[in-house]
Amino acid sequence: MKIVLPGGTGQVGTVLRRALTAAGHEVVVLSRRPAGHGEILWDGRTPGPWTEAVDGSDAVVNLAGRSVSCRYTPVNLKAMMDSRVDSARVVGEAIAAAARPPKVWLQMSTATVYAHRFDAPNDEATGVIGGDEPGVPAYWGYSVDIARAWEREQERADTPGTRKVALRSAMVMSPDRGGVFDVLLRLARLGLGGPVAGGAQYVSWIHDDDFVRAVEFLVARDDLDGPVNLAAPSPLPHRAFMRALREAWGVRAGLPATRWMAELGAFALRSDTELLLKSRRVVPGRLLDAGFAFERPEWPDAAADLVRRVRAR
Repeated sequence: MKIVLPGGTGQVGTVLRRALTAAGHEVVVLSRRPAGHGEILWDGRTPGPWTEAVDGSDAVVNLAGRSVSCRYTPVNLKAMMDSRVDSARVVGEAIAAAARPPKVWLQMSTATVYAHRFDAPNDEATGVIGGDEPGVPAYWGYSVDIARAWEREQERADTPGTRKVALRSAMVMSPDRGGVFDVLLRLARLGLGGPVAGGAQYVSWIHDDDFVRAVEFLVARDDLDGPVNLAAPSPLPHRAFMRALREAWGVRAGLPATRWMAELGAFALRSDTELLLKSRRVVPGRLLDAGFAFERPEWPDAAADLVRRVRAR
């Protein structure tokens, strides 16, 4: 197949591009800073010569959007919103104008769309959309607004010949440098991988191999559209999540952190505590109902595999 990856140079795009290329697919990456073979310039906002790659392709997987690993300042939040909405809009315009539109458009979204909760898991049918939960910082609601606007832009695109799927993805865990697993493992290795703010908040995640397999599954299954959760079926509290990561590396203990300590650490890392403190209890209801089988459904096994790959590197 010919698969177009707008925003395919980030961590998730690198994982997907590597796997799809290894499987024999033709992969075209749309990037603001193309650097090699198979990469084409685009700005993520306006049509251009890049639309020729979309016309005649089999699938488009739009991953474009400013990284969420940043301080949630008004400027950064606006950039996160604009980069996602603009890229989804212009991809929809390119598909609508194509003489031979792709059969499927997978649009990256986020599991952050669901509410901060501890009581029950969120699937696509019964999950609670967030935005107005009591007792959480008001700006967390803006992250939900971003997710909803992102998906809404795909929904309103006039592409009747193209099936549309919104990928409500949890954190994709891969051994690549600079990714979320790399950051968490570094904390664990330094002895800082203990529970944060008590560690009761749930962590939703997906192993990179299962992420790729889920994307391939959704491309092939022409009976699935709309929002689909890409998350392992076993989210777990942060306390247990970090314990399993420490055990995978062989670290005995991890220093716990209070909320204010997490604030200081996030400031030092130029990130935000929402990524640590929001309870994301998300499960893949539609994938499981459709018969998708996870190869790494449990975090201890997934963490052990990722650690093995880091050490092999």
